[in-house]
Amino acid sequence: MRWAPELPPGWVAAGEEHAAEVVGGGPPTYAAEPTAWPEADPDGLDGLVADTVLDGAQYGGLTLRTVSVRGDSARYRGQPRRDALLTARFGTGDDALLLVAMASGARAADDAHRAAQDAVRWIAGAVGRSRERLAQDMRAARRGSLKSGLHRLTDRCYGRLRARGEDLGLEEGTYTASLRCLLLPADPECPIRLFFGVGDGGLFRIRSGSWQDLDLAPDATAAPFRFRATVAQPGDALVMCSAGLAEPLRGEPAHAAHLADRWGGGRVPGLAAYLADTQTRVKGYADDRTAVTVWDA
Repeated sequence: MRWAPELPPGWVAAGEEHAAEVVGGGPPTYAAEPTAWPEADPDGLDGLVADTVLDGAQYGGLTLRTVSVRGDSARYRGQPRRDALLTARFGTGDDALLLVAMASGARAADDAHRAAQDAVRWIAGAVGRSRERLAQDMRAARRGSLKSGLHRLTDRCYGRLRARGEDLGLEEGTYTASLRCLLLPADPECPIRLFFGVGDGGLFRIRSGSWQDLDLAPDATAAPFRFRATVAQPGDALVMCSAGLAEPLRGEPAHAAHLADRWGGGRVPGLAAYLADTQTRVKGYADDRTAVTVWDA
């Protein structure tokens, strides 16, 4: 008998891995795993984008999982991930603010991934420099002040994107990205959850096992800026995502039901399980997927 070391819980031998989960009417067109890398420029290696980014954190009763994955189509064609993801903590202790920013570059633009990266970096820098004022407004639930302040920071971010596009000699409006941000207080006594941004995507909540679509249309007086302040309850799972995940969630009931079962009821997956959940395959949806889920205990 040949001796072998005992594997940690959850490990499987090579060849025994489960295939990627598929829901809906049939298997997707593309393979489940990456096929080709994007072409690299030896003088522009700082512009390379990884296929997948995965992160998470826990602050008191607040648990976060976040991921950005290159879509099946881009994996097959050797195109870079157009979605960008940034996670940041500004401040320390209960005074800290947690930011998750995601952006999706324009589909047909060669610089889509760079525009998305610039968008998340610039909005994060603006939020970080305004942390003290934002934290005070969140504790005092000053919704109007928060909305106007975040709208102003977002406008400045898009102004920088326009200027960057001009510097690159691009046509007006081509160097841009949709932008979605979630701003959370680390203070366990402050249940406010702030969403703001511009463009397509999704904002959902799983409460009592059911999905709620919270992504209202932009205000007529503030278009295209979007803003939503919600109050968390124990057991909630708040989901913000790019269009690549929002579209199958809205378009395929089996997909929404599967993730509600996986993430509802306060069930928090580990990082690897969360990655697998967000990659649940649905025929007809092959774009990048970027998401953050926040669980309140």
